[in-house]
Amino acid sequence: MRRFFATGLALILGLGLGPARAATVEVVVDGIEPGAGTVYVALCQGGLSEAECRNGQDVPATGRSQRVVLTGIEPGAYAVAAYQDLNGNRRLDRTGLGLPLEPYGFSGEMGRARPDFARARFVLREPGIALRVRLTRALPPR
Repeated sequence: MRRFFATGLALILGLGLGPARAATVEVVVDGIEPGAGTVYVALCQGGLSEAECRNGQDVPATGRSQRVVLTGIEPGAYAVAAYQDLNGNRRLDRTGLGLPLEPYGFSGEMGRARPDFARARFVLREPGIALRVRLTRALPPR
């Protein structure tokens, strides 16, 4: 009986049935055009393409700055991508050359061009991280 109990306890400890590891990412998005559309914030893993930026949240663009909190995120390496959907079509509109027509931004360094994942990346550990993303325009508004 004692051997069964010891084996069962070892199995439970080995399975890691302790508390789940999760963290919070708080993003303050600056540079919003108030009252125009929705602001989308996404966590990206491994790259900055749409396919790699699936976990996110959207908020109404009610002020020049908005706070978005993503919870229950596994610790790891991420980047944040954000954009303001001015016309409500739920996507970042682009020119024929691929330049964004709506305000956009990334975590990390921001220049005129989209950074690569390595420059936008941060390491998320428990309990979480707070960061800022500033939206900018590649082209002046029409």
